[in-house]
Amino acid sequence: MPKFLSGLSPSNWCRKCNPRLLNFRWKMGCIQSKCCRKYAASSDRDNEEETGVYPGQNAHVIANSFLDVVDVPSHNFKLSYSVISQRGYYPETPDKENQDSFCVRTNIQGNPNVHFFGVFDGHGLCGTQCSNFVRDRLVEMLSNDAALLDDPVRAYSNAFLATNEALHNSEFDDSMSGTTAITALVIGDKLYVANVGDSRAVLAIREGDQVVAQDLSYDQTPFRKDECERVKQCGARVLSVDQVEGLKDPRIQSWGDEETNGNDPPRLWVQNGMYPGTAFTRSVGDNMAEKIGVIADPEVATLQLTSSSHPFFVVASDGVFEFLSSQTIVDMVDKYTDPREACSAITGESYKLWLEHESRTDDITMIIVHIKDLKTV
Repeated sequence: MPKFLSGLSPSNWCRKCNPRLLNFRWKMGCIQSKCCRKYAASSDRDNEEETGVYPGQNAHVIANSFLDVVDVPSHNFKLSYSVISQRGYYPETPDKENQDSFCVRTNIQGNPNVHFFGVFDGHGLCGTQCSNFVRDRLVEMLSNDAALLDDPVRAYSNAFLATNEALHNSEFDDSMSGTTAITALVIGDKLYVANVGDSRAVLAIREGDQVVAQDLSYDQTPFRKDECERVKQCGARVLSVDQVEGLKDPRIQSWGDEETNGNDPPRLWVQNGMYPGTAFTRSVGDNMAEKIGVIADPEVATLQLTSSSHPFFVVASDGVFEFLSSQTIVDMVDKYTDPREACSAITGESYKLWLEHESRTDDITMIIVHIKDLKTV
């Protein structure tokens, strides 16, 4: 076993990337000559952030959310939305950047009925650059697709694949860095959710006095049997870190579910190496992992919105869902009429639970979108 894979505590692990190899790469720097300098932020609602202090955690800065409203005139309703992006707390790397990013782009193609919401969770040494690059390029690809309104699902797939190729050819080293992406596109009263990775979109369904959470995306990890078999067919070894290190039998190819076995999840490895160690099966970037089946092709869900049945939806990075279920998130949002208050409450609760269970937190980013005054024809 390479020496750099031993002797590192779990607090150094990254849940998406090879937990020990990533730490080694941070120490050694880029292994290729591509640039990893900070990628310039784009315009629009891209990572605008105000900061405050989270009560009881005076050393940790918690971001504040903002509120905005956009019309959908074709069906005479409004989308009231709030966004928050909170840098994680990393005591051993206090200067680590927030690798999450987000984008809200209204009036796509100049059309007042088309609006885009996306959250991008970067990982790896150049995760911030990859996240920001995909944030900007993906919505640009969608905006430039003349067939977007005729076939949104195909347009989504084409945009993700083209963005992935553009990232490979960019100045940024995405050999072992990349980003997941969870995005929602509103076209009139239709909602299209495209997912690559393990962030999540959740819809609230009103049933009497209660709201029920409906996942609009399904985490793409080796815990899913279909995804696990797909990457194996592409040549991936699927093993947990304990299995790779010989602490558990590698022949056991059952890992339970993510809720009960999330601390040592199954990961993807090349046949004769200790990399890349990704805990997801789809992403944008991750050039090395692409060779063993990690793809950028999204799964796209389609839904017709009704205001009475669908009061809001949430798009968020996996840092939000690590200790909070989709139903818990929906219940919390439903307590607040102002989505800014819901963003702050959920972020605070997630942050608190991270610190109760671990010595650090993940980056946390979420968009809450309220659907107002939609009349079903």
